[in-house]
Amino acid sequence: MHTTCEQVYAALLADLAAAESDRQIYQCKSRYLGKNGSITGMVKRLAEMSPEQRAAAGREINRLKRDAESAIEEALDRVAAKKKQQDLERFEGDVTLPGRVPLLGTLHPITQITRRIVSIFSSMGFRVVEGPEVELDFFNFEALNIPKNHPARDMHDTFYLDDEVLLRTHTSPVQIRTMQKVRPPLRILCPGKVYRCDSDISHTPMFHQVEGLLVDREVSLSDLKGVLIEFVHCMFGGETKVRFRPSFFPFTEPSAEVDIGCVMCRGAGCRVCSGTGWLEILGCGMVHPAVFRNVGYDPEELCGFAFGLGVERIAMLKFGINDIRLFFENDIRFLAQFT
Repeated sequence: MHTTCEQVYAALLADLAAAESDRQIYQCKSRYLGKNGSITGMVKRLAEMSPEQRAAAGREINRLKRDAESAIEEALDRVAAKKKQQDLERFEGDVTLPGRVPLLGTLHPITQITRRIVSIFSSMGFRVVEGPEVELDFFNFEALNIPKNHPARDMHDTFYLDDEVLLRTHTSPVQIRTMQKVRPPLRILCPGKVYRCDSDISHTPMFHQVEGLLVDREVSLSDLKGVLIEFVHCMFGGETKVRFRPSFFPFTEPSAEVDIGCVMCRGAGCRVCSGTGWLEILGCGMVHPAVFRNVGYDPEELCGFAFGLGVERIAMLKFGINDIRLFFENDIRFLAQFT
C-alpha cells in the first residue's frame, strides 16, 4: 500500500505540473479525489482488508489525501499568480500613479443644522419625539386652542385632505399626542417636516421645524428665557444679543418672539435686517391653560413653556444664505460648500 500511495502521489504531481489553467487543475482533482477518483477507490478497497492491514493502510491513504489537497491548492495559487503576472504585463497603464479618489457626499445643510439644534437642547435634558405628518384637525388646531373658524387658522395656509385630515402645519401636534400619553414632568423636542401653502424667496410648501415643550410644577418665564438664550449663544456665539418681544399665539400666554442681533451686520443695520439690527428667529411662550385641559392636565397644578423655530431660517442665518429655495434644488455646487 505504501508503494501504491507514493505512485499515486507522484502521478498527481506530474498531472498538476502539466496543468495550465484552473479548469485543468479541477479536472485533475476530480480524477484523484472525485467520486470515481483513484484515491477514492483506494478508500473503498479498505473494506476488503483485514483489521490490521486496514488500520495501517487507512493512515497511509489519509496522509495521501492531505498531501494531494495541499498540492492542488498550491497548483491553483501558481496558476492564479501566473495569470496575474500576465495581466500586469498586458496592462498599458502606469500602476505607480495614485488612484482616483471617489467623490464623497456630505450631510445636507438642513440635516446638519437640525442635528446641531437637537444636540444643543439634548444637552439641556430634552428628548426627541416624533409623530405623523398626516394629522387630524383636532391635534393640529383644536387641542392647541385654535377652534373652528378661529382667525389664527388663516396664519397657517393649510393643505387639507378632507374636513378633518390635513398635512400638519407645525410639529405642535406631537406635543399634544405626547402629553396625552405621558404624565409630567415632561421635556421633549419635536423636529420634523411641516407643510403650508406658501412659496417664495423665503417660504417653501414643505419646510422643517423644531419645537420644544417643558412641563412641570414650577416653571417660569425666566426658565424659558434661560433655555432660549443658552440655545442662541450655542448656535450663534456667546456675544450674540438676544431680546424678547411680546407677541400672540393661541396656545401660549404670555407669548413672545425672540430676536437676535443681526448676524450679517452685527447690529449696524443692513438689507437682511431691514436696517433694524435685529432678526426674528423663533416664537415661544408659557403653555395656555386651555391646552393643558385639552390633554387632561390640571393647569392649577402644572405649568410649562413651549417654543418653535424654523430650521431653514436658522440655516440661512448660520450659513449666510439669502434664498430658501437653494436648499431644495439639489445643485451640487451649492451642496458641496457644506462639507
